Amino acid sequence: MRLRIALAFATLCIAVVGALGLTLYTAADDMEEALIDQIVTEEADSLIEHFRNDADYRPETGRNFAYYVARSAEEAAQLPRDVAVLPVGNHELRIGGEERHVAVRDTDGARLIVVYDVGAHEAREQQFRKLLLLSLASVVIIALFLGYWLAGILTRQLTELAQRVTQLAPDDLAHPPLVRPEQDAEVAALARALDDYQSRMMRMIRHEQDFTANASHELRTPLTAIHTSCELLLGDLALPEKARTRVQMIDQAARRMAEQLQTLLFVAREQGLDVSENVALAECVSDAAEPFRAEIGRKGIVLDVRIDRTTALTVNRQALHTVLANLIRNAVEHTERGFIHVSYLAHRLVVTDSGSGIAAAHLPHLFERYYRGEDRGSGLGLGLAIVKRICDQYGWRLEVTSEPGRGSDFAIVFLE
Repeated sequence: MRLRIALAFATLCIAVVGALGLTLYTAADDMEEALIDQIVTEEADSLIEHFRNDADYRPETGRNFAYYVARSAEEAAQLPRDVAVLPVGNHELRIGGEERHVAVRDTDGARLIVVYDVGAHEAREQQFRKLLLLSLASVVIIALFLGYWLAGILTRQLTELAQRVTQLAPDDLAHPPLVRPEQDAEVAALARALDDYQSRMMRMIRHEQDFTANASHELRTPLTAIHTSCELLLGDLALPEKARTRVQMIDQAARRMAEQLQTLLFVAREQGLDVSENVALAECVSDAAEPFRAEIGRKGIVLDVRIDRTTALTVNRQALHTVLANLIRNAVEHTERGFIHVSYLAHRLVVTDSGSGIAAAHLPHLFERYYRGEDRGSGLGLGLAIVKRICDQYGWRLEVTSEPGRGSDFAIVFLE
């Protein structure tokens, strides 16, 4: 905006000065032509007056003037060819590439000619033209710098307002109002609109927090009851094997639903996003894979955690657990046999599987919400979208390489 104002100011100054310079140049040229015509006419009148007083008058050629008097046909034949053919009157012509003004008069049977060299006038005209061009160039430079400086003054309040807005948090209840007494009316109106928008955002956030807290409580209660009932049923040794299998499936589904609920609430409310701690990476991977060990065993998949027990990262534990859980779930779901490897090297945490892989056409849409590609699976298409959101929140780079039929690699790069 500041640059646009500066350019507009400079353009206006250039246009005004350019128009003024062109007007001055045109007027000066017209005045110069009129002055030259007056000089030539006066010289011609003076030559006529001398000739009438003395028919034998022979004018001397001066520095800028040349005079010719032709009293007879013989003298007329000796006149320069360029001026001899001119009719009576004032003329402008070029002789030898230089401009001349010529006055031709007839009086008492003789032809009188005055030739005026306007080289001095042309030299002054060129100097004036150079002065105008130099002035225009100076105006361009001065207008750009002055316009940029003035634009900075005009936009200073907007710049300060923008800086204050960037420092606001959506739920910041203690920030001072953006409106200030020294602000111009237009800037104050924008600041009031932003204050009002901030207030509405805070109300929406409070409503969302209240809703998510209530939803968390209301949904956790029945899930806890289901999980507790399943544990009691599984503790009954008289329970038939077929029923035990079904109860285990119900318990597993309840655990998975509770985990998904926790993940969604965590991302929606961004709870504890600024809390980091020293996390044992191998232990975090093991915890994230625990809910899927039954499915891994059923499919005969080899889960290999290639991470040293002493390796630790300073990160948000819940965020890392959520990312790993979603990546491992995704690997288990799309791998029918083979392996799942989890490794860490040079700040890269990689989850590798030997599953069905992902076609190249689906890779650009992989992290879009509700996108599940050709292999729709049993999920809602939110897992990888949640992973992407958390990685973006913490500045972790997420990389994916995959080939249909050869499995996939999901790498999290922890930038230093």
